[in-house]
Amino acid sequence: MQNPRLATRYAKSLVDLSQEQNQLEAVCSDMKYLQEVCRKSKDFTNVLRSPVIKGDVKEKIVAEIISKNVSPLASAFIHLLVKKGRESNLPEIADSVIEQYNEIKDIHRVKLTTAIAASEELKTAIISKVKADTGLQNIELETVVKDAIIGGFQLEYKGNLVDASILRDLRDIQKQFSQNVYVQNIR
Repeated sequence: MQNPRLATRYAKSLVDLSQEQNQLEAVCSDMKYLQEVCRKSKDFTNVLRSPVIKGDVKEKIVAEIISKNVSPLASAFIHLLVKKGRESNLPEIADSVIEQYNEIKDIHRVKLTTAIAASEELKTAIISKVKADTGLQNIELETVVKDAIIGGFQLEYKGNLVDASILRDLRDIQKQFSQNVYVQNIR
């Protein structure tokens, strides 16, 4: 993140304004759309962050992308960012708006990383287990497939990481062998 304080402040102003105008849901869905555009198109993110491309060209590009997909309030906010030269922070601002929305609505994000795609039964079981263990009620589950963990899973929520992956087990074994713990116990 380039400037987290700036992103948080801009996001707070947008969230406050959208709450005043009863458009919080629409603005959040607009920011999710923008987040998805930035995630899928690295070229768009590079255009936003490029110091070579002039502001008026960026304004046209952004207007073309958001014209029919974003509410008027979010559109005006994004155009203001471009006019003020803060468009390079737009992906971080969108992330921060979504975080603040989740905090307002008491939605907790849980990230499940597995080696293969998780089944619906596993997702349901994970959500119910997290609800039972933590007392969290509104859970938004994000699933990620990462074959590097070999097997098992990694679960992240509220700054905690539960790592039950085979990769972690292999690293633990490697660490034990490199420290020669067993040789000392023999003597």
